[in-house]
Amino acid sequence: MAKRKEPKTPEMRVLDPASIEILKKAESEGLNTVFTRMDTQEVQCKFGTQGLCCRVCHMGPCRITSKIPLGVCGADAHTIVARNYLREVVGGAAAHSDHARGLVLLLKKVAQGLEGGYAIRDERALRRNAASYGVENLDRGKEEIAAELADRMLEDFTSQEKTLKGLELAPLNRQGMWRKHDSEPLGIDRMLVESMHRSTMGVDHDHTHLLKQAMRTALADGWGGSRIASIVSDILFGTPQPVRGDVNLGVLGENTVNIVVHGHEPILSEMLAVAVRDEEIETAAVQAGAEGVTLAGVCCTANEILMRHGIAVAGNFLQQELAVITGAVEMMVVDVQCCMPSLPEVAAAYHTEIVSTSDIARTPGATHLPFAEDRAYEDAKALVRRAIDNYANRDRGKMAIPKHQRPLVGGFSVDAIKYMLGGSFRASFRPLNDAIMQGRIRGVCGIVGCSNPKTQMDAYTTTLTRELLKNNVLVLKTGCAAIASGKAGLLTPEAALSDIGQGLREVCEAVGMPPVLHMGSCVDNSRILEAATEIVFEGGLGEDLSDIPAVGVAPEWMSEKAITIGCYFVASGVDV
Repeated sequence: MAKRKEPKTPEMRVLDPASIEILKKAESEGLNTVFTRMDTQEVQCKFGTQGLCCRVCHMGPCRITSKIPLGVCGADAHTIVARNYLREVVGGAAAHSDHARGLVLLLKKVAQGLEGGYAIRDERALRRNAASYGVENLDRGKEEIAAELADRMLEDFTSQEKTLKGLELAPLNRQGMWRKHDSEPLGIDRMLVESMHRSTMGVDHDHTHLLKQAMRTALADGWGGSRIASIVSDILFGTPQPVRGDVNLGVLGENTVNIVVHGHEPILSEMLAVAVRDEEIETAAVQAGAEGVTLAGVCCTANEILMRHGIAVAGNFLQQELAVITGAVEMMVVDVQCCMPSLPEVAAAYHTEIVSTSDIARTPGATHLPFAEDRAYEDAKALVRRAIDNYANRDRGKMAIPKHQRPLVGGFSVDAIKYMLGGSFRASFRPLNDAIMQGRIRGVCGIVGCSNPKTQMDAYTTTLTRELLKNNVLVLKTGCAAIASGKAGLLTPEAALSDIGQGLREVCEAVGMPPVLHMGSCVDNSRILEAATEIVFEGGLGEDLSDIPAVGVAPEWMSEKAITIGCYFVASGVDV
């Protein structure tokens, strides 16, 4: 019989002191969290962990062992693992690409005159990216350009026989590699459907063929869905520039109405970021007895509003329940991806209201309040007012906000990095390439992905980051990994003053940048590919992404999206 897992202490589960404090509070109040639920799982299925369990058809499920090397249909371990892998890549690519589709459709509506608070905030980004998609800029208004760009981007979803337009943004040698190996993806939607078909029982049994399809599907995300999402977000909400903020549970206010946004899509959170600063809203909060409204983010929505508004980050994926357990949150607004179904159960112990807003994402126990794009600002203000009304229900006897928070600098888009390195008049990656060729910087590492209760939260990510910095490796971060570095104090220029390699320190001090650059949310891993491409284009280090000293890592991954990201990094020539 399998041996039961020994319960872990809070110090064994998490690294940062704020989370330790709130986990102890949860234990004293008898609350279940993701960490205690991990313990109750006991020993997890090794067949599932190794990908050797096949549930594609109902002759099974089939488990593969040395004594039973074939499933009922005759599929061996190679086929089963490849099919399972392909389906996980599809899941991750679908999440990023559906996110992108919503943004493109919004861009088209804005171009056609949609009211509700949205606008084209960055016309320069619009015109630059329109040109890369073959849209004529000359003597045309921004709305006309935006409408055509949206149509071109939608073609990247629906195209049946043409290859993805976004592939043309890659180095020419990489494009040639994809053509040579017949690995160019067609339309995003076709890739997802075809991959699900291929991995159905009785279709594709060649594991090398299945893995090649996984690469194509992942590329449709990395150079399609995710890239499109980043581009359109910049056009509609502004291209991120370095901005100061704060991170960890201590950002919640003791005497303010606290609203936490959680999920991934910036369409709602952008409106909330504006709404909480509305004079009418501030007055309503004061009338309710509060000192104002504090908006904070969790997970990738946090990254979106941090890098465009400087709004505080309450925490990463494994802190979503902990934010509620502080007892100080009036409302948590969730949309899609990484939002735990446990949130309403945890919130029931407090006054916190969990509000879902996406038509495709419902959670039992949450209040569902649909969000309409044509009245986005008014809907956002209505949510804030609802949170203000809930402030009177806060039980201060149950409230405990940790004092721990750290300053950070986020918002390093590729544009921002170029200007930071090269200056206002010569935006360029040249200084970075020179530093690599001179040996002062040994290379670039993109650390991405999630946090996972199988390991001590943030420990692997933080330890790896510190070791890379000591060895003169510049680190680019996105997602929950970026938030982990913020909590560890690594996202400020001051972090470059100690405990990092001399060469990296010299470069960081010269341009005033942190040794770890916060580049955004999970979909913004496409920015890491873009940065790597800029290094290639700058010259001196090779002609392809596979030539430059760059690597990608997802130390504490848990989501299918991380599998897709790793796959499109590899397919693009970046070691993982």
